Amino acid sequence: MARTDAPRIPARPVEDTSAAGTLARIRTALPSLAPSERRVAEAVLADPAQAAGLSIGALAKRAETSVATVMRFCRAIEITNYPQLRLALAAAAAREHALSGDRPAPGTDISATDTLGEIVGKIIYNEVRALEDTGAGVDVEVLGRAVEAVAGACRVDIFGVGASAFVGQDLHQKLHRIGRMAFIWTDRHAALTAAALLGPGDVALAISHSGETEDTVEPLQAAAERGATTIALTNVPRSALADSADLVLTTCARETPFRSGATVSRIAQLALVDCLFVGVAQRSYEATTAALEKTYSAVQRRRRQPSQRRAPADD
Repeated sequence: MARTDAPRIPARPVEDTSAAGTLARIRTALPSLAPSERRVAEAVLADPAQAAGLSIGALAKRAETSVATVMRFCRAIEITNYPQLRLALAAAAAREHALSGDRPAPGTDISATDTLGEIVGKIIYNEVRALEDTGAGVDVEVLGRAVEAVAGACRVDIFGVGASAFVGQDLHQKLHRIGRMAFIWTDRHAALTAAALLGPGDVALAISHSGETEDTVEPLQAAAERGATTIALTNVPRSALADSADLVLTTCARETPFRSGATVSRIAQLALVDCLFVGVAQRSYEATTAALEKTYSAVQRRRRQPSQRRAPADD
């Protein structure tokens, strides 16, 4: 678990009731809500504008639950009271309408009857919204502390499996290019042995969309026990991975039936990785620029020059 001398910072400010933040926070909270609270969340997400016009009793009836459960739902998503929730939902619905323009927003689900053009529209829409929601939900204070930790680390060990491993490899490659001591571990046993060698001054960063992948959670916990600074990158701020970390970076990617393809979540994770990397690179701007130039030159000779390309055959 996370070290007691380095309390975990919340993934978002408690009073973040911005139009962009409210729906994103509800979506990320879904997996950790009780079944009755989840019904309230689903009713709200199904039609935020309509939910904003309902009394607390009417919303409770729609979600087939009690007024007390609606109030618990408000507290679970860090909103003080129901009137504040209604105002936040109204603002969020207005923002959704403005972003979709004159046409209705594409549905999040891809159906068996969608044309290829409709699939393109839905994928692009979902990925753009994931980036917007993730950007709106970034806690800059937490991100700043993560940047400081990575920039000052003796070594950075990155843990991730499956689709998250590709995101981890991207961060590893970026850090390595600017001369940072970084490693990526995608095998549980290798990750555990690497975590056993970490200590104060080192950083362990684990990536998992659900935050419940044991192959990622366990190495992060092991790194925390050794005294390393731990960072979680996840879509669920109330997950085992988040609970094991000193710092939590949260994405806001919407679920779809094609979630197993890890498309939208990967885009959001890569965006936060870029923010983290650029923050680290900026701390040593001249050294970073020099390292990037050296690494670029090292592979430049492998690129074919225009004169080397095959000339088109004569007619």
